[in-house]
Amino acid sequence: MIQLQAVSLRRGTQLLLENANLTLQPGHRLGLVGRNGTGKSSLLALIEGTLTPDEGDIERAGGQRLATVAQEIDDIEVSAIEHVLAGDTEWARLNAAIQVAEAEEDGMALATLYHDFSAIDGFSARARGAKLLDGLGFAPDSIDRPVRSFSGGWRMRINLARALLAPSDILLLDEPTNHLDLDAVFWLEQWLVTYPGSLVVVSHDRDFLDQVCTHIAHLENKTLTVYTGNYSDFESMRAERQAQNQAFAAKIARERAHLTAFIDRFRAQATKARQAQSRIKALARLPLIAATHADSTFTFSFRPAPNAPDPLLTMEHLALGYNGKALLKNITASVRAGDRIGLLGANGAGKTTLMRALAGVEKPMDGILHCSAGVRIGYYAQHQLEQLDPRDTPLTALERIAGRATTQELRNFLGGFGFIGDRAFEVIAPFSGGEKARLALALLVWQAPNLLLLDEPTNHLDLEMRESLASALQSFEGALVVVSHDRSLIELVCDGFWRVHSGKVEVFEGDLEDYRRTLADERRAANQPAEKPTKPASNPQTSTWAPERVSKPAAPTKRVQQRIAAIETRLAELTELCAQTDAELADPALYADPASPRIQALNDQRQALTHEQAELEAEWLTLQE
Repeated sequence: MIQLQAVSLRRGTQLLLENANLTLQPGHRLGLVGRNGTGKSSLLALIEGTLTPDEGDIERAGGQRLATVAQEIDDIEVSAIEHVLAGDTEWARLNAAIQVAEAEEDGMALATLYHDFSAIDGFSARARGAKLLDGLGFAPDSIDRPVRSFSGGWRMRINLARALLAPSDILLLDEPTNHLDLDAVFWLEQWLVTYPGSLVVVSHDRDFLDQVCTHIAHLENKTLTVYTGNYSDFESMRAERQAQNQAFAAKIARERAHLTAFIDRFRAQATKARQAQSRIKALARLPLIAATHADSTFTFSFRPAPNAPDPLLTMEHLALGYNGKALLKNITASVRAGDRIGLLGANGAGKTTLMRALAGVEKPMDGILHCSAGVRIGYYAQHQLEQLDPRDTPLTALERIAGRATTQELRNFLGGFGFIGDRAFEVIAPFSGGEKARLALALLVWQAPNLLLLDEPTNHLDLEMRESLASALQSFEGALVVVSHDRSLIELVCDGFWRVHSGKVEVFEGDLEDYRRTLADERRAANQPAEKPTKPASNPQTSTWAPERVSKPAAPTKRVQQRIAAIETRLAELTELCAQTDAELADPALYADPASPRIQALNDQRQALTHEQAELEAEWLTLQE
């Protein structure tokens, strides 16, 4: 389908790829991995055709339809759903032509256009677009809002839906999970697994790559190496290769010993059997990960923190929100010494609001939030990079909070975060997102917190930096609350989960696979009434957590099943009626008398059938979910 032969690529004077070969076959789902700056996005641009190689050839089969995600959207008045639909250029062309023909009352043209529109399944396009937006987290009443009313992250979701709706043989995605919450990541994985074309995706999310990819292309030292299998298969094969290199042997042995001790300690202390077994499985692969990333230049550990009180934070009937409107209500809980909690929930549910309240950035609307004496909070905000002064250097930024430490001590510390030599003296302004994220982590680690609050800490970090962060958090002896769409990080560092949704905060009993199944069950039972929640406990001292419990959704009712069957019957009838109307409109004899009222009557009938069909398809999709 697409073949790269002896391709070399330069950006400026830097050689990114040398003598690279790659064959993308139909149905392949290829993940591009490698450190930041190795040329993953440039390789994607080569495949797309927006870059040309400096040497070598790229062969493409003719007639291929290629879809990719635009990185920006202007402030346009067009609604979200209309922008998504316009991604299908053939649908947009036919739809515009139909509107012109209807305005001109051109029956002959309409007959042909309706036939072509039906052939591309155009009448169900809005329902399909709405389903994509729903899967990516948009509320049903928001899809008709203008694009300009959405924030940057939500606009990227709109662009992603637009690319998914467009008919394509090859789909190119560059970090598609960056602006998604975990709920939407789960949905996107399932969509991509069923995508019939070829996929090329750049991602630093190992679990996403595991679920989606059939092949991995690794970029390292200007070389492209293709592995068959998902990311875990790639790690295993690469580790075997590196194990043969004696230079890695001693480092890998030390790392294995450290990780084995950590696994044994966790197994002995585990109290929740279901979560414990899941986490032990995740931890068991750590020696393999360590071997794969043994040459990483980004390694660090948290400094010893002061002893923490127990509990660290307590909440009693807490209400949180903005502008007088409560987003979360009646939270009664405590964060205890040693807790390692992952927050689950869709974007907009209130995870960041809860984190900001725990960090003391936002004041509660009601209730009590008490922080015990001796608690030292380290807060990594979702937009932490914006807090860095672009005029600073890494050294001056650290000096502000470092106290009496010597310059050499600070430079040694920064070296562990990749700021080696003169990099410690360079201004922050031109740094990449990954470099700024490393510096923000360095400033956080220096403060030696005993309670870490991390809101999407892996944004801008590549796979190797994420693995180093996970390793440091495993050895962190304080309490931890984390929000992340990186499942590998959550599985490796969290012992329990709280779910934030529908204005509540609940303890979630289970692991991330249980959470995935819960989301799927809730989608299928979306029209069922929720079970009445239990009343939360009011005394945080008697239990670490006492909010509502997550209830299992009920199965679809007989009434819903009967309505689905009725819709399917009517849709079959409408399909037949549409075919009959189209055949009559296509008969040249109909237009012997251009003034015949029968022409207008048939056009009106066809429009009415189309409208009813679209409404029933939308209802059918909602009931099926």
